[in-house]
Amino acid sequence: MRVLTRQSLRTFLQPHEAPCISLYMPTHRLHPDNQPDPTVFKNLLTQLEHSLRKSYPVRDVRGLMQPFQDLETKHEFWQHTLDGLAILANPSSMHLFKLQRPVQELLVVADSFHIKPLLRYVQSADRFQILALTRHSAQMFEGDRYHVDPVDHQEFPATITDALGEELTEQQTVPSGAGGGLYGIRHGHGARAEEQEKDEERFFRAIDRAALEQFSRPSGLPLLLASLTEHQHLFREVSQNPNLLPEGIQHNPEAMSTQELRDAAWKVLEPFYLQRLSTFRDNFHTAHAHQRGTSDLSDAARAAVEGRIATLLLEADRVEPGRLDRSSGAIQPADLAHPEVDDLFDDLSEMVLNTGGEVVLVPKDAMPTTTGLAAIYRF
Repeated sequence: MRVLTRQSLRTFLQPHEAPCISLYMPTHRLHPDNQPDPTVFKNLLTQLEHSLRKSYPVRDVRGLMQPFQDLETKHEFWQHTLDGLAILANPSSMHLFKLQRPVQELLVVADSFHIKPLLRYVQSADRFQILALTRHSAQMFEGDRYHVDPVDHQEFPATITDALGEELTEQQTVPSGAGGGLYGIRHGHGARAEEQEKDEERFFRAIDRAALEQFSRPSGLPLLLASLTEHQHLFREVSQNPNLLPEGIQHNPEAMSTQELRDAAWKVLEPFYLQRLSTFRDNFHTAHAHQRGTSDLSDAARAAVEGRIATLLLEADRVEPGRLDRSSGAIQPADLAHPEVDDLFDDLSEMVLNTGGEVVLVPKDAMPTTTGLAAIYRF
């Protein structure tokens, strides 16, 4: 699974070479539910080609369609999907995201990318990351209260050899079985044991830096450490990651299934999640009492245009159809079934993100207002 963050989404809000193709569809994790997925994708490609042919020469259309057609025939890909698929593509790039939540089937060809479904995805308050760590390996996971899946990053060191390379002490072995120690059956004595301990510390430092730079900093998500008890202490001693939670999963992650990892993670994270929601509510009530916040949609829209919103809380799954004038902030209620009508909450999300603000989707029962939104101003 590729990492999707608020930071990466901001790049798709910027101008790109047209046409910008945005394709969304629900997918399925398991057989036989996933059998129809390639057919659904093929039907969307038929719509895509028809739409492109209206405005672009056949030669250009062929080039734009080729990456999609290549994906259609990749059997291995369709056997390892999650709950949703998003593809953002233009003449110079193609970005594919496997999502842990379903999205509605949608195809948009325009001068800019349609990223509202992805905004909803990254703004949910229950998302988190897990660092599964042993003496010899590291793996990042991302998930929510329902699912946890491994995430990939080409530069993230998966093993101690990847992290230390030539700096690794010679004559160390990596075990072939899951859950083994770094040095296999070798335990080392004296100077060799000292070198091995230094390697472990340097490995943990390298993993901490990589997790911070490649995952925590771009995503802003809380990070949970899953490792044996003896590794928890050393890693926390060397860690500089402010997103690392004080409590972790004290178990060998190599001996856990992803479902067991999710269950253990949510047991730790649920109190943190509830406290985070409580903090959001308290911050809003304090701001509102000092005229630095609003629960009114019209006021929030004007503040968003002016770049004044620091934090925007939105009720998860609530939709407010209408049109938003992005120059004045004026809103006009309308029927969402009309093709030119958007969800005002999604439009607000885009504007707040574009001005460096934070947007968080929270459950209805955790909202501090009944209007579906709570905005905290910068000034």
